[in-house]
Formats: sequence, C-alpha cells, structure tokens
Amino acid sequence: MREINTIIAVMAREITVFFKSPGAAITSLAMPIVMMGMIGGNLMQNMAGGLGFQFGEFMLVGMMVNMLFMFTTMGMTSLVDDHETDFNQEMLVSPVSRYSLVIGKIFGSMFGAIVSMAGSLIVGLFMDITLPFSKLLLILALSPLMCLSGGALAMIVIGLIKNKKTANFAVMLITMPQMFLSGAIIPIKNSSGVLMVLSRMMPMTYCLDLARSVVYAGTAEYSSIVLFNPILNFMAIIALTLVCLIIGTFFFARSEKNR
Repeated sequence: MREINTIIAVMAREITVFFKSPGAAITSLAMPIVMMGMIGGNLMQNMAGGLGFQFGEFMLVGMMVNMLFMFTTMGMTSLVDDHETDFNQEMLVSPVSRYSLVIGKIFGSMFGAIVSMAGSLIVGLFMDITLPFSKLLLILALSPLMCLSGGALAMIVIGLIKNKKTANFAVMLITMPQMFLSGAIIPIKNSSGVLMVLSRMMPMTYCLDLARSVVYAGTAEYSSIVLFNPILNFMAIIALTLVCLIIGTFFFARSEKNR
C-alpha cells in the first residue's frame, strides 16, 4: 500500500503541475493539429490511393498512440527540472521503491498524453475520421501500458542527461523517428533491411500494432494492416518496458546518488 500511495502521490503532483502550466495544455491540444491535420492530412490527400484500406482510420489510430508516446516522454523531461531544484533527491531519500517514484512520474505524464490523444480525436472529427466508441474504450484501456512503455524508454535518456535543453532534444530524437519507423502514419508492412530491424527494436511498433489489432479485429483489412499476433505484441511491450524501466531507473538513481 505504501508503494501504491507513492505512485498516486507522485502522479497527482504531476497532474497538478499540468493544470498550473497553461502552455502544456495548449501544446497538448495544438500538437495533434500539426501532426495529424497538416502532415497526416497531406498524406491522406496525396498518398492514400491504392492502399487497400481506409488511410484515415489507419492514421487516426497511429496518431493517437504517437501522441501517447510523445507527450509521456516529453513529460518525463521535467525530471531534469526536479534535479536542478533538488526535488529528486528529496524523493529518493524517502523509504520507498525507486520504481514507484518513476512509475508515478510516468502515469502523471500520461494525463497530458491522454489530453493530446483526445485532441487527435477532435482533429479526426473535423477530417471526417471516426472510430467506434467500443474501440476507443479498448485503446483507452491499453493507454497506461503504452505510456509506461514510452516513459520507460525516456528514463534511459533522462538518467544519462541532466541538461534540460539537451534532454528535450534527445527525447525528440527517440520519439520522432519512431513516428515514421513504427508505422504511425506510414505503413511498414513491406519494410526490409535496416528499416525493418530498427522498427522491430522500437516499443511504439508493438503498441501501434496492438492498438490496430483491436480496431481492425474481425475486418477484412486485418491481415493487410496488423503485423503480429496481439499476444506477441503484448509480450514484446512488457519485455521492452521492463528492460527500459530497469536500465533507466538504475541510471536515474545513480546520477542522483553521485551528485
């Protein structure tokens, strides 16, 4: 119960910070307009022909998962601010697990990511792209796992970098390539060589594929869109999340201890 209380307390603090930062809320809603409305809309108008499935629905699912990853990882960079104000050390001296502190931070960052995902849905409505409500609920149920995966990956960067500007740049370097290589807006079913290897190393690939397996289950497009069995996707997400979480938390705790 102490560890659960720790996760809830840290998560509540991050949500409070989000509401006290109007810029973060505006960015969470504005980013989908840029990513989906402009980039995705341009692709839908010029490159969607001949795919054999509705590109708009494909892109909407991709951008929803991408927003979860992007804003969770961006939210994790606030650990650098906490480092500079010694807040991290105040948390780390408490008799609780380091993993509880990190997981609470990730789930707190997830709130802004959910807002951004809602922004993607709003942009989709203006573009006449919708998903069944039952499918949206299933994606929402999977969102904590996806945010945990993205946040765990960001922890490796945060554990190694303690400069805010550098950390922001590094986080963008691990989120932007994933958007294209994991298939958020561009199909990767026929990728080969180095591009295929890179896509298989990225957690977002399996999160996206799991979300699409939920959306396209029982449809004729399933085999042409979904890459892997949902169970394989789930196992891959769990494995990559655990590896990144262990490595990232180790680097994070060590950097604060060495300080």
